[in-house]
This record gives sequence, C-alpha cells and structure tokens, in this order.
Amino acid sequence: LQELQSSGRGRFLLEHAAPFSAFLTDSFGRQHNYLRISLTEKCNLRCQYCMPEEGVQLTPKSELLTAQEIITLARLFVKEGVEKIRLTGGEPLIRPDVVDIVGQLYKLEGLKTIAITTNGINLTRLLPRLKEAGLNAINISLDTLVPAKFEFIVRRKGFHKVMEGIHKATELGYRPVKVNCVVMRGFNEDELLGFVDFTRDLPLDVRFIEYMPFDGNKWNFKKMVSYKEMLDTIKQRWPELEKLPCEASSTAKSYKVPHFQGQISFITSMSEHFCGSCNRLRITADGNLKVCLFGSSEVSLRDHLRAGASEEELVQIIGAAVGRKKKQHAGMFNISQMKNRPMILI
Repeated sequence: LQELQSSGRGRFLLEHAAPFSAFLTDSFGRQHNYLRISLTEKCNLRCQYCMPEEGVQLTPKSELLTAQEIITLARLFVKEGVEKIRLTGGEPLIRPDVVDIVGQLYKLEGLKTIAITTNGINLTRLLPRLKEAGLNAINISLDTLVPAKFEFIVRRKGFHKVMEGIHKATELGYRPVKVNCVVMRGFNEDELLGFVDFTRDLPLDVRFIEYMPFDGNKWNFKKMVSYKEMLDTIKQRWPELEKLPCEASSTAKSYKVPHFQGQISFITSMSEHFCGSCNRLRITADGNLKVCLFGSSEVSLRDHLRAGASEEELVQIIGAAVGRKKKQHAGMFNISQMKNRPMILI
C-alpha cells in the first residue's frame, strides 16, 4: 500500500478507484452486490412447497422492519456496492406501502436494478404504479398452466389473475418477464413442453426451478426432477434448442428455441449448486441477515438498528456475517435434515 501511495499513479488510483466493499466480500472473494429484502411474511396463497400445511407462526408486526428501516438498510448496502435489490416475501404486493418503498429505493444513487418477485395475484392492479415508481424487473411465480392444478398447489383460486398479470407486464414493456416454475414430480413435470411453448409468442423467461427442501414442505428426493432430466425431455421435442451465454453470477442456465420470442432457464440449486459465484444476501421481513438461503445462521440487523447502532457499527456487523459465509451449502440430504425457516419466512 505504501508503495502505491508513493507513486503518483498509485495515489490517483487509491483516491479515485472505487474498490468493491471489503465488508460485502467474503473469505472466498465473492462480492455480494445483490440484496434480497423480504417485505412481509404474509401471503395470499398457500403454496405446498413453500408453506407448511398448518401455516406458520407470524412474527408480530412490531418486530417486522418498517419502511424507514428497510430504506436505511438498503441505503447502507447500496453505499457498500449493492447494485440490485429484489423485494420478496411472503407476497410483497400485499404490503400496503410497497409502491412507496420502490419509489424510495429508486432514489438511492448507485442502485441499478429494483426487482420484485410476486405470485401475480395483485400485479395487474399495482403494476402501472410500480413501474412509475421505478420498478425495473419482475419475476412471477406460476407452477402450472392448468387452472385446477393451480388451485390444488396454491390451495387458493386466482389462476386467471396471474395470467393477466403476466400479460400486463409484457404490455408495459418488461423484457423479459421472468416466470418462476418449481418442477415437482407427479405434479407438473408433464407440463414442461407447455411452458416452453408459452415462450413462443411472449417475451418471457420461464425458469424451471429444482424442488428444494425447506422446513415443513414435505420434501422428498422422489419429488425432485433434475435439470438434466428436464433438458432431455425438452430436447426430445425441440432438438434445435440452443444454449445462451450467461453472466458469471447468474443462477440460471438459459436456453432458447430458435424463433421463439422468449427463452427458458434452469435453476439447479440441488443438482449443480452455483455457490462459487453466489453474489446474493438476504434480509428477512423481521430484519435478519441471511448470507445463504440454505444456511440456518442469521444475524439481527433490526435489533442493532433499534438499539441505535451507528452506520459504521452496522457495516461491521454485516461484514462479520458475510465473512462467516461458507464456501457452499450442504448437500440435498443434509439440507432436508437441517433446521431452517420455512421458505415463506425467508
């Protein structure tokens, strides 16, 4: 460092370069520039792979992050180099101040992408306002194209609302509109070709997600359909399927049927983990930082914030948690045996 400081060019670089935050870099050199913030634990659906049948014990409202606390934490992370924030839940669109939160995030300098993951039920109604507030990207969860099956898996009605939301998003110019589809054997693996066909005339990116074990979702190995198996099925129908290039930190392996407007992707958390290039951190609705989706360790940013911790102290706490991030998550069997929150509470 002294050598650098003594040379004119070195001094210039030190003063003008913006090296990526040491606090958001872990011991394996992964730079975490993507933050997912859960706005609520509540949801207006009851998806079987996400929520235990008996429901979950909700955190009292006073223990959830306020909009102001969310923005304070977001500002801190963006200052340290986060460029993308995704709002999740529960179902983020049931939070009454969601449009306002997006608007506040939009004002953060250095933040390039504000995304939301939604079940699509309230999307048509809210999307024009969200877009105006600065929402850049949308992921919509949809696991079946068959209305009756939809009701079975989500334990609620609403299929047509979700479809309407998907079309609304394409109408408003979102490109691509990502559609998240959790593939489960015995439930929807026979719909793979239908979902690929869904990308024929719409600018969608249908993302097939390997079924993952979480507390209370009755996960078992037989239900998981691996990415290789899905790919084989699709290639039998469309042998001309072509692989698309992807960014280093992408969790998805993307493909396209030539001449189709959209594309498909596979998220292979189980069969081929992508821990080596993981660039994401998560804040739960009750203000806990999770450095790994499948890790049970958490640190409460809410408690420190409410105890009046300074910005420096918060950054130190975040840095320490990121520094403890493991090289990779446990294997499928271990994850299924591990105590972690149900997905709805992450």
